[in-house]
This record gives sequence, structure tokens and C-alpha cells, in this order.
Amino acid sequence: MLPTKIVIIGAGSAIFGLNTASSLIGSERLRGSQLALVDHNPETLALMTRLAERLNREWNSEITITAHTYPGEALEGAEFVVSAIEVAPRERLWRSDYEIPLRYGLRQPYAENGGPGGFAHAARNIGPVLDIVYDMEQACPDAWFLNFTNPMMRICDAINRYSYIKVVGLCHQIHAGYGMVGYVLAGDLGIKVPKGTLSAHADPDIWPRLEFLARQAMQRVEIQAAGLNHFTWMLDLRDKRSGEDLYPLFAERWAKFDPTFEPLTRRIYATMGWFPIPGDEHLCEYLPWLSNPVTRPWEKYDISLYDWERMEGLRRVGHDDIAKMGDGRLEIDHLRLLDSEGALEVIENIAGAGVHFHPAVNLPNQGFIANLPEAAIVETPGLITGAGVQGVSVGPLP
Repeated sequence: MLPTKIVIIGAGSAIFGLNTASSLIGSERLRGSQLALVDHNPETLALMTRLAERLNREWNSEITITAHTYPGEALEGAEFVVSAIEVAPRERLWRSDYEIPLRYGLRQPYAENGGPGGFAHAARNIGPVLDIVYDMEQACPDAWFLNFTNPMMRICDAINRYSYIKVVGLCHQIHAGYGMVGYVLAGDLGIKVPKGTLSAHADPDIWPRLEFLARQAMQRVEIQAAGLNHFTWMLDLRDKRSGEDLYPLFAERWAKFDPTFEPLTRRIYATMGWFPIPGDEHLCEYLPWLSNPVTRPWEKYDISLYDWERMEGLRRVGHDDIAKMGDGRLEIDHLRLLDSEGALEVIENIAGAGVHFHPAVNLPNQGFIANLPEAAIVETPGLITGAGVQGVSVGPLP
């Protein structure tokens, strides 16, 4: 299957489009492939196309790049379709998902995946995603659909229910679990702890520090987990080198750890007996009592709202940087280090008949929870994906 044809839908995104396109163009194994960039916004699409052409030229990737404003134009012959679409305007609609329930006395803490906000988010995105999938049934029925759009489990569920297109959902939230484990066991594992505030909050200032811890922890430990996307539970924790069960040590260290660190996670861990790994600000979405306007638990647990205005501003800055890189006004070497959040690894190994074990995937629940880990291995041609073996976010909903 190598070289192959890949379609990126939402390629004009300042984060997803940049990370995905840069990772794919920089791959030696994908040299000579076809890359179709798709985005309904012609301005951001043009920015990303110019940058992709520069990367292709300067990295000598020999990739054929095309640009399209409609997915149907790009799908013919595709073997992989990578998508992270959001109905626009993203931040303003997300804010309305919070403000409308607020009028009726329901104060959701995050409103992305769970609660009425998560339902509205799903209602917006499922239709456009299914339109793409139905186009795939006609143009490339054997292609894989790699989904990044939230609410992850509802999107993947809809595709599995109403189409035969193969779909896998990818999300990096498992890194929050590795980051917290690395922080708590830093002294035992020889992990360097960065200076500054540390938490699993969805804060662009804090996340790089947690990611720094996560990268180190992933070299030392293996997490076995299962659940729904952003509502995932650590079932097992082991030393990668010795195979030693580290869960008892983690529980001991956690009991003595700073009680102000992820206090909601602390309460749920004490109640359930399994450590939740999404971090407080995603875990809270699936707990209706966190929205109680009388007891106001978001204050006790320091659950902040999504910063819609800041994120919208950061997106503008990101597009400005993409324009400068595309025009040659900024360097591009750092783009070689960007992470595709699994898209690159999945594509390389399916297309190249390789073997890959990914730390977290979203797949249909087929009863494997009762028989981990044997039934948690999903095999496809050229790919072994760890579903529940090294941290999984699993759909669909019951």
C-alpha cells in the first residue's frame, strides 16, 4: 500500500492541520504518497497549502499535494481519511452550549463531551461527519476514517451504527494519566519535574509541563486502562523494564501527595478504587453532580471554564505563524518534532504492513472489558492496536 493516498479534512486548522500535515510530510515511509488537504475555509486552506508545499520541497518528501474546499473532490482513491472537523464558529458555539443550560439553572463545568453541552456538540458534528463517511462509501469504501472530532465516543458510535466504513478514534488524553503518574512517582522513577504550576487542567500554559512529565513516564511505565474518551480508568500500572506492578506504590505515594493536586480525581479514586486518568477538567463532564447550582462543587474542586476568547485568539496567532512559515518568514525545522497524536503511526503501519501498539484508541465496545487483556487486542492488516492494554478510550455508549 505504500506509497498511499491520505486525505486531511480540517487541514486549515492551526493545530490539527499543522500537526497532521507536518508529521505526514516529514515521514520517510510515506515518501511519494498523495496528500489531499480539505477545508471549507479557502483562506486558511491556502495558508496550510503554501506551508505544506514548502515542507514538501525543503524536506524532499516527493509528495503530491492537492487542495480542496469540498471533501467529495478529494476522496477518490483515498486509503486514509483523517478528520477533526468542527462546525464553525467553534468557540462561540461552544460558549452557547454552556450559556443556554445556564439560563435553566444548570452550570456545566466544561460542556464538550458530557451533559447537555456534549449532546449539543454531538448534534452539530455528527451530521457533517456522516456526510463525509457516506461520500467515502461511494469514493473509497475500503479506506480508514481516523477521527479526532469530539465528542469522540458519540462520533465513533454514529459511524459504527450507520456506516460500514472502518473508523478509529484517536485522542492524546491518556498523556494526562502518564503525566500524573510521572509526577507522583517522580522520585521513584528518576523523572525530572519542571518548575511552575502543575495540574491536568486544559490550560495551554500548564499542559506543556504535564506533557514533559508524560513523555518521561511513557519511557518507564505502562498503563493499562479502559473506559470512554475523557472518562478512562487505570486498570494496571507496571514498570516497563521489570514488569513490576507499580499500582500499590502509586496508591501509597498518592495517599501522601499534595491534596490540592487534582482534588476531584482524588475523591473519585477514593470512591471507586480505580484511578481516573483524564484529569479533573475532563472527568467532571461525566459527573452530573458537578453542575449542581446549589452546592457549587466546581468551586471546591477548582474546575475552571474553557477559555473561549483566549483559545480563539491563539487560533488567530497560529494561522499568522502558518502564513509566515509558508512565505518563508519563519523557520520550519521545529515542525519535524510535532506529534500527529497517532495518525502518522496508524497510517504508516497499516499502509506498510507494520506492527504498531498505540497507547490509546477509540473502538466499538465488543465485550472485551470482561476479559482484559486478551480480548483487548484488535488486529487489522498491518496493525495491532492496544485497546485497553495501554490505555484506551472506548465507544460506543451502551
